[in-house]
Amino acid sequence: MEGRTHMVQFVGTQNMIDLVGSIGLEDLFRKLVTYIEQDFIRWNQFDKTPRVASHSDNGVIELMPTADHDLYGFKYVNGHPQNPVHGLQTVTAFGVLADVATGYPEFISEMTIATALRTAATSAMAAKYLAREDTKVMALIGLGAQAEFQALAFKAILGIRELRVFDVDPAAYPKFLRNMVGSGIRITEARSAEEAVMGADIITTVTADKRRATILSDNMIGAGVHINAVGGDCPGKTELQRDILLRSDIFVEFPPQTRVEGEIQQLDADYPVTELWQVIAGEKPGRSSPRQITLFDSVGFAVEDFSALRFFRDQVQGTRFYRDIDLIAEPNDPRDLFGLLARTGSAAGQPALTS
Repeated sequence: MEGRTHMVQFVGTQNMIDLVGSIGLEDLFRKLVTYIEQDFIRWNQFDKTPRVASHSDNGVIELMPTADHDLYGFKYVNGHPQNPVHGLQTVTAFGVLADVATGYPEFISEMTIATALRTAATSAMAAKYLAREDTKVMALIGLGAQAEFQALAFKAILGIRELRVFDVDPAAYPKFLRNMVGSGIRITEARSAEEAVMGADIITTVTADKRRATILSDNMIGAGVHINAVGGDCPGKTELQRDILLRSDIFVEFPPQTRVEGEIQQLDADYPVTELWQVIAGEKPGRSSPRQITLFDSVGFAVEDFSALRFFRDQVQGTRFYRDIDLIAEPNDPRDLFGLLARTGSAAGQPALTS
């Protein structure tokens, strides 16, 4: 018995690298932000659940699912802060889009690079609604794998042209500076996090240690600042002193997830926060005064990955940036899956049928 062929589009790592190069990072960030905004505006159309996490002493492995009426999407992602010591990435990921009507997968993509892109795009999108309009300078605390993405996303979306950066690892700054050559952003290395944030309009924290840390203390935060807190993204891992939260208007992605994983795990379970989708959809205000301190407590949510998968799927159509893979066993008679094995000799230990 012969089967039909249901091919699934697959974007591998080199495909993603080539695709990003063909679009250009700044243009890509602008387009990707549009996709994420579109899905945040229709937030209530999605099935939503906190990610399913398996924690260990070394890190976490997570599944992040969501679906609308037409597509189901999920991402597999890990977070292992000590991996770089062994020459491995802290975060790796892949994602899938499937047809809700049939359950058949249609699109699979690497998401190690794509997650870095969508995380930075979401940060810049939030700042577009929450930072002051006269924003010019960003402090960037933590120069690991996400740093360059954050810097370039903020340049593309908010026009940031000056960065003040700090990392406790002396090797991090030369790496960052090398990667940012030609970016058009003026970069100053600070001797401390406190020095980096002085005079900054936006403060982005993106550190990786899986622990409660005080990257920013209350005395470092002045009126009118927007804080983009990215690094605290699992239970027991935070970056901000609690007093900062009490002075800020806090915006989150999905409260049931953020209250467990985000900076607000330090606060009471009923502490008031605003969901970012409500601001983007025009249902609630974002920044309401120049002196207001706004905080985007970013942990990453499945809808953002769904948006990224939609974006990359649409971008590769009619291009060389994907290949078809034979993923689904599909016999001509749906009731006769076993018949596919009968022709190979795999069935019941019998030799293959010959004509």
